[in-house]
Amino acid sequence: MFKAFIFPGQGSQSVGMGKALADSFPSARDVFAEVDDALGQNLSALIFEGPLDELTLTANAQPALMAVSLAAVRVLEAEAGLDLARDAGFVAGHSLGEYSALAAAGSLTIASTARLLRLRGEAMQAAVPVGAGAMAALLGIECEVGDAIAHEAAEAAGAGEICQVANDNGGGQVVVSGTRAAVNCAIEIAKAKGARRSVLLPVSAPFHCALMQPAAAAMAAALAETEIAPPCVPLVANVLAEPVTASEDIRRLLVAQVTGAVRWRESLAYMASHGIELFVECGAGKVLSGLVKRIAETARALPVGAPADIDLYKAQA
Repeated sequence: MFKAFIFPGQGSQSVGMGKALADSFPSARDVFAEVDDALGQNLSALIFEGPLDELTLTANAQPALMAVSLAAVRVLEAEAGLDLARDAGFVAGHSLGEYSALAAAGSLTIASTARLLRLRGEAMQAAVPVGAGAMAALLGIECEVGDAIAHEAAEAAGAGEICQVANDNGGGQVVVSGTRAAVNCAIEIAKAKGARRSVLLPVSAPFHCALMQPAAAAMAAALAETEIAPPCVPLVANVLAEPVTASEDIRRLLVAQVTGAVRWRESLAYMASHGIELFVECGAGKVLSGLVKRIAETARALPVGAPADIDLYKAQA
């Protein structure tokens, strides 16, 4: 069966994620220990025990979600015989999940990925003063309409205001990001254009828009010093919705991703149109599996984040 392995982004975190894997499998424990060592922090204790408000901080959530994703991959390798180079057609990740995908495919070490994500989280949080930016989900709106709403909102809010599509998640779910005034305008415009629901998201910064340029600069500097190997399987990149394998392309696109939109609908559609029958979501939650059902209706999704999921993978894969 032709499979793709996909990796969740921020918002999928929960206290206790990955603990059952760590309790059950040495290969998972090794991943959490490696992340802890790389960061000089007992992040695994925060992941397993909370508190949630501290885990949700961007600088913690990003490496934490990667740790759970890579723990799931290592358990699949050790217990289910997964060989990504043999068994996968593509890897892809939603926002920070792109780093998890690259670590799983051997482009980045787990330690370097943890450090990059810690820096990414800190830089994204520091890029915009708290309260100055916002993000909103526009439900029942397709991406083209969402893009038009964002442009209209930025103009309506006035000079210097920014509103951009940050995520095209598919199934009529578009996320916009920018200055608070412009995003508030977008919510009202979307309601007038028939959105089923338009709501501010509980996030600490306006991700994936031009306001993140300082964070993009920080990541460019860090990635320039980071060894990136060609992945063992093509990465379907967020900002292209197409596969890449060259190290320098990956480096460039990881920088562009900080301010660019996550083209998740197009990414899933690309993989489905190129023969993917099963999407394996490695890590916390089932958000991406739900999106697969809405976008790639002929494919199946299998979330793997707990010991019982390993047996399901063995049965279905």
